[in-house]
Amino acid sequence: MRPAGGAGTGSDSERLGWPKRFLVRVLHVYFALSRGMTLGVRAACFDEAGRIFLVRHTYVPGWHLPGGGVERGETAMDALIKEMREEGNLEAISVPALFHVYFNARISGRDHVLLYRVDVRQTAERPADREIAEAGFFPLDALPEGTTEATRLRIAELRGETSPAHYW
Repeated sequence: MRPAGGAGTGSDSERLGWPKRFLVRVLHVYFALSRGMTLGVRAACFDEAGRIFLVRHTYVPGWHLPGGGVERGETAMDALIKEMREEGNLEAISVPALFHVYFNARISGRDHVLLYRVDVRQTAERPADREIAEAGFFPLDALPEGTTEATRLRIAELRGETSPAHYW
């Protein structure tokens, strides 16, 4: 299944160009300076058919689990529910279960990611916009081309094929 939005041509890094890559880096530096430690949440969202929901952002290459940063004054659960809604029009039909905590050294020396597993339903299709290029549900054995290595590893961990790593 290919979600709406079309993949286009060329690699994600070619489509992003240096201005967007530079902006992403500047934002990470800003977050590192404005926060003592950065904390993010990701959701492994499964529909009733057992498919996983993935998103392809406009500003970083590859397909990812939905998620984002936890802001000051926001709980991890609030951030998770907000990101699921914003990135996929998803609502939880089970209590999100914390699966594992990861250190994300690729972002900074202070970034951690909380990965939750949750059963969801989509309240409306997620159209493409400035943040999300494409989004959709995929069978675990048919992930889209360009799914990041970190996303593939998290899915293997969730399936019990490998023990959870401590690094994202």
